[in-house]
Amino acid sequence: MPCLNEAETVETCVRDALQSLHRLGVVGEVIVADNGSTDGSRELAARAGARVVSVQRKGYGAALQGGIEAAQGKFII
Repeated sequence: MPCLNEAETVETCVRDALQSLHRLGVVGEVIVADNGSTDGSRELAARAGARVVSVQRKGYGAALQGGIEAAQGKFII
């Protein structure tokens, strides 16, 4: 999940994603690929249960790619 200053929504997004995985019986993780947030998004995402990775290269695509590269599972949703 790419992220840049999403403090208002990141917790809800992470919780919803984790609940969906649980409801479907899917073992997995939610990764938040942070692109330099300064509003506490990283901490909020981690508190909600995401694994947060830092992506230095700026941009939505770079954050998305960084999150995919950090994934440890077999499938990416």
